[in-house]
Amino acid sequence: MSVKRIDVGQRMSQAVIHGSTVYLAGQVAADAPGKSVAEQTANILERIERLLAKAGTDKTKLLSTTIWITDMSTFAEMNAVWDAWVPEGCAPGRACVEAKLASPDYTVEIAVIAAV
Repeated sequence: MSVKRIDVGQRMSQAVIHGSTVYLAGQVAADAPGKSVAEQTANILERIERLLAKAGTDKTKLLSTTIWITDMSTFAEMNAVWDAWVPEGCAPGRACVEAKLASPDYTVEIAVIAAV
């Protein structure tokens, strides 16, 4: 089975397709560092949509999602944006944990796996 990589960098690829599954790297709000949790979440979800499109799929085919937030007290703020973004009936399996991220400018990171 072939492996296709999208937006390949020295350290990681932003997406990897293997068979009929695409695995996205954890996405941070590169266009909204230091902004609110809601703004960062919205920016991340836009980035995820673009990567899924490059892989030939979309958010209706999400299988699994892992979300890291730096402060669990912002869980509801993040969820408000997430809930508005996920199409009805298409919610993936999901985990959300509190974690320290690589940069203090980022308060949310999201990784997804989707069917192609």
